[in-house]
Amino acid sequence: MKRLFYVLLPLLSLACMSSCVDEEEFSDDHNGNFEALWKIMDEHYCFFDYKAEEYGLDWNEVRARYSRQVDSRMTSDQLFEVLGNMLGELRDGHVNLYSPFDNARYWSWKEDYPANVSDSLLRRYLGTDYRMASGLEYRKLDDNIGYIRCSSFEYGIGDGNLDEVLYYLASCTGLIVDVRGNGGGMLTSAEKLAARFTDESIHVGYISHKTGPGHNDFSQPEKPILKPSGGIRWHKKTVVLTNRGVYSAANEFVKYMKCCPGVTVVGDKTGGGAGMPMSSELPNGWAVRFSACPMYDKDMRCTEFGIEPDYNVGLTDDDFRRGEDTIIEFARKVINGEFRMDN
Repeated sequence: MKRLFYVLLPLLSLACMSSCVDEEEFSDDHNGNFEALWKIMDEHYCFFDYKAEEYGLDWNEVRARYSRQVDSRMTSDQLFEVLGNMLGELRDGHVNLYSPFDNARYWSWKEDYPANVSDSLLRRYLGTDYRMASGLEYRKLDDNIGYIRCSSFEYGIGDGNLDEVLYYLASCTGLIVDVRGNGGGMLTSAEKLAARFTDESIHVGYISHKTGPGHNDFSQPEKPILKPSGGIRWHKKTVVLTNRGVYSAANEFVKYMKCCPGVTVVGDKTGGGAGMPMSSELPNGWAVRFSACPMYDKDMRCTEFGIEPDYNVGLTDDDFRRGEDTIIEFARKVINGEFRMDN
């Protein structure tokens, strides 16, 4: 028999969180690993009610159906497939099962949507003489609009670097911040960047925590606050570009930016996955990881499954023929006053 350990990973820094460690014994055989995984999700996954409302998910029915597929004679590969398929019933791209030989995830969460970003088109805008700092690629476009490409928050962003970037772009009439395809990383980096777009502390949403094993055992929502940076701050029009590939800390960045003055979000719905991740190990050493707390925007809309843009704009086939990115071009029109939020 092995003990299961549940670990909450401290991703968020806007709110103080506490975590608890639970443990339970399951046998290290196919049935034991199946039951362990099902119970981990049953007691700690946060979105069963949402899934039941969306498409009628019944987690107990899922257990009954998939338990019949588990056999002591099956191989590890076959067990992994069954467990991965069971998790797929959650239709959640932020639930992952890891083994030494494979990772399982719900690929449709991203693959069923258009990419709405093209490296070849982006290079036409960036050229070869763009600047780089703290993982940011930036330049002044030919119409004097600033452009920042932020493809990841994986690495720290220095305050001094952000001062230099914004000082260089200060003469621009507006700013495009392109986070399409940004899969997240360090939330502190997302916060640092967003803090350059507000002069006062702002309420950016809500967060709750699991308080027990029941599907509805949650704490009262807390109110995270984004504080303004002490460095150079941006006060002109800003457009944030998004697509389905925006996850985790990048999803939070979009949530913050929608609360900042003068900011418009253009592109596609984000991928979501902003909740504090939880990781747990099965008796055989495989690990499952998922968002372990529900998060909401300032209007109490759940952001776990994506944030809608202010303007939904996608790439077209003609973009590649013309060598233009429709989403960037739309953002330029917003900055130039050709589109307004009340249109």
